[in-house]
Amino acid sequence: MGRVEWRREARPGTRPRARPESKVVRKIGIQLRKIEGMRQGGRGGLLGGSVWDELISEGVISEAQLHQAREMQQDDPRDLGKILISLGFVSGEDVARAQARRLRLRYVEITEKDVDKGALGLVPENLLRKHRALPLKLEDGRLVVALGDPLNIQALEDLRMSSGHPVSPVVATEEAIDKALIKLFAAGENMTSILEEADGESDDDDITDSDIDLGIGAKPDERPVIRLVSSFLQQAISERASDIHVEPRSGSLAIRFRVDGMLRDIMAIPPKLQSGVTARLKIIANLNIAEKRLPQDGRFSVKIGGQKVDFRVATLPTVFGEKIVLRLLETTNVLMELTDLGFSPEVYGIYREVFNRPYGAILVTGPTGSGKSTTLYATLNELNTPEKNIITVEDPVEYRIGGINQVQTNNRVGLTFATALRNILRSDPDVVMIGEIRDYETAKIAVESAMTGHLVLATLHTNDAPGALTRLTDMGVEPFLTSSSVDCVIAQRLARRLCERCKNPVEVERAVLEEAGFPFELMKGEPSFHEPVGCERCGGTGYRGRLGIYEFMIMTEKIRSLLLSRASDDEIAHAAREAGMAPLRADGLLKAARGRTSIGEVLRTVV
Repeated sequence: MGRVEWRREARPGTRPRARPESKVVRKIGIQLRKIEGMRQGGRGGLLGGSVWDELISEGVISEAQLHQAREMQQDDPRDLGKILISLGFVSGEDVARAQARRLRLRYVEITEKDVDKGALGLVPENLLRKHRALPLKLEDGRLVVALGDPLNIQALEDLRMSSGHPVSPVVATEEAIDKALIKLFAAGENMTSILEEADGESDDDDITDSDIDLGIGAKPDERPVIRLVSSFLQQAISERASDIHVEPRSGSLAIRFRVDGMLRDIMAIPPKLQSGVTARLKIIANLNIAEKRLPQDGRFSVKIGGQKVDFRVATLPTVFGEKIVLRLLETTNVLMELTDLGFSPEVYGIYREVFNRPYGAILVTGPTGSGKSTTLYATLNELNTPEKNIITVEDPVEYRIGGINQVQTNNRVGLTFATALRNILRSDPDVVMIGEIRDYETAKIAVESAMTGHLVLATLHTNDAPGALTRLTDMGVEPFLTSSSVDCVIAQRLARRLCERCKNPVEVERAVLEEAGFPFELMKGEPSFHEPVGCERCGGTGYRGRLGIYEFMIMTEKIRSLLLSRASDDEIAHAAREAGMAPLRADGLLKAARGRTSIGEVLRTVV
């Protein structure tokens, strides 16, 4: 068949007629032409100058911030909206709302439950991913579609042609659309049919020859076990899980996700499929599938929905088979600001003064999973300038950051923390980050480096900030070295953040606060306590995301004297509180009083 041409030949002496436009394309085209003259430095961006004026008038951004973004745009191909978001001046929601107001379109906050499956099926998945579009419903014969860029004429026309319906655009953030697409096409898999199909396979069937492909939606021609693994990996990404636990049990293979620090059961897979699922995960992590008696470590990366996610994989032999834990490391999280992590403005101001010193040691303490690495990465992100030589030694390297030299330890070849540190100091570093101080040699090199003109950032496993000083002494470091090198210690925990959409104000009696140890003397202004409720956005938990609870201890002369006299943790803690340190629980309760978390969550997290 020949190619169909959508043009009509003009009669001699007449002008060819243009292809008729749909009403929605004509309407949006008129709006586009109206604001075309107001685009300023957009480079294909979405917004005109009047939108920036609106954001400025509402106090979302300032003239200086807009000027800074335009200056950056001289060497940056992105539009002003994305530059402002990357600088932390606005959020994607701020930009989308302003855009919707300017175009007189509706702004929507999307969850996968808002999507009508019939409407979703009208447009092919690849087209939705290409244009970052999400059909929501059919309304009066028109297809309501959420778009990150409602001025994309090509997208509107493609959606109309594909669905057979005129399109009514609404505005949503691209991030919300991406996450909904991931979850819809992952959850759209009929898990029951996959399990039934996989259960019919022979254990001898080969699953090792398939390429790794974790795009949205499992491919129908792939093996069922491969589709099953891809499906729960995609679901974990969409639900913001930090860890996936694949646990063999006596009667099933359990899949559990850790979301906001809490484990939840997701599915139970028949034991017959255990070997297939385990082998598939080990293959994509480049592990030895024949070795089942010893623990193994590996990693792999996927790009899905426009975001890159690293998976760190660890296997552990158990009595029922190999347990596999996958830690999800979303590469965008490392760019978070310290103030976004939970630092109060007062503490952040003091901490900023400390980490901008040319030398000294900063210790971050807490148990595994308390966010120590995230705090250090956020600090390095602020220190990362062309004038500084920053070198890290980590096990493992969780995030790759441009402009920073990162060293991965390898005990098999003798590259330990101590060995790496000795060689790092010959490479003229300005800033050194140590993933964890585990032994005397590493600790001694770290404190000596801080005394010889280097800024050293390191983590340590202790329960509170004062305990870090005595922990170094227990390792064998002389107190006079610690007192001369350490500038501050930060102890931290992670508490779940209340969902902004559904949290509910609540009155708390003073007697309850006194029993919890509320620091009335540190409270500024009126408290605003809230309690979790639960909605679709937070999965019914009442919490969405996490924030840090901090104990920030600055080294004072009194603390240094106590350390030299080998005082106890309690004596050092008492001196630190006298100097203004707020204990972990006090900081958490103050955050609860500001409506960021709940009292119950603070009491669950901090002893």
